[in-house]
Amino acid sequence: MSYPRQPSKYLNRDLDAFRTVVASFVDHEIRPYADEWESAGEFPRELYPKAAEAGLIGLRYDPQWGGGGGTYMATCVLCEELVKGDTVGTAVGLMAQSEFAVSVLADEASAELKAEYLAPAIRGELIGAIGVSEPGAGSDVGAITTRAVRDGGDYVISGQKTFITNGVRADFVTLAVRTGGDGPSGISVVILPTDTAGFTMGRRLDKLGSRASDTAELFFDECRIPVRNLIGEEGMGMRYVLSHFAGERLVIGAFAVGIMERLVEFGLEYGNARRAFGKPLTAFQSWRHRLADMATRLEATRLLTYQAADLLDAGDPAGEIAVSMAKVYAAESVQFVATEILQFHGGYGQMEESPIPRYYRDVAGFSIGAGTSEIQREIIARILI
Repeated sequence: MSYPRQPSKYLNRDLDAFRTVVASFVDHEIRPYADEWESAGEFPRELYPKAAEAGLIGLRYDPQWGGGGGTYMATCVLCEELVKGDTVGTAVGLMAQSEFAVSVLADEASAELKAEYLAPAIRGELIGAIGVSEPGAGSDVGAITTRAVRDGGDYVISGQKTFITNGVRADFVTLAVRTGGDGPSGISVVILPTDTAGFTMGRRLDKLGSRASDTAELFFDECRIPVRNLIGEEGMGMRYVLSHFAGERLVIGAFAVGIMERLVEFGLEYGNARRAFGKPLTAFQSWRHRLADMATRLEATRLLTYQAADLLDAGDPAGEIAVSMAKVYAAESVQFVATEILQFHGGYGQMEESPIPRYYRDVAGFSIGAGTSEIQREIIARILI
């Protein structure tokens, strides 16, 4: 049963048509293989060029490098539909390429680096990862210790990263490193090809959710890369990383919208078919009202997320606050809906043959990834206190 999506002033015919394209891609290229990929802990590398051919990678970037020249609003539509493939990890892996790994590269890198890494990433020929988190530096980006020491025309990099999506098979890492002294002003961003001597993947991490997205520890032992692999200016890395968190947070907000739509559809279909005490579950006021609460959470999340996208597209500084509000509310709302739908399905909601428990696990990380809910509240509080 389809969710009765409400009209929105933020959408138009072009975005509706794009939604149809993404939904068709999901129907044919993702959902039929969801169980297989979740069990394997990764999806095939071949999905990247397929998604690229459909225009789903590099959506926001300059057509000069193969991008779609699109908007944050189009990114919302993309994420809402991608995540309905019953394998959140696959959507995460694709968006880690399209939004996380290459956004700084697209906005700040030299034309030479864009030609070498951005263009083939948009074509799905190279897989990228974003390397920021470390064992001792997660939300506190300014505490990273992975160091890049200048040696003639090279940087020599040593350190460690963890929780890196696409880390198992990345061809390059957009890497936050310390090129200067302590604090934020000592951080820069470089591109490190993973065939560089001294680079090793420590281990594939076994996660609670998003299991089809490969995640790894990365180690750097005197990895030597040319200085030309510096993105933008030395010492500006902290600003680059933080300014591009907005896109990651928007992705999670839009993922939450898509997942809630999918889960409410599951609930309506099951509730109308499943009978108890001689009537369908949807005839019980308790569940009718709980479904109404879920729909309300969904629509509130959608509006917050679309407003944030609209502000980001306009270049409005308020977009940073709006996207933090959207992200923290989205994470909590989708977790609420996933819990309710799991309960609604009773014993069937416990069965691994159903996508219900998978979504329940997947959304647990939404309040952590791309900045914890605690960090989002701190950002929001700055305008209040």
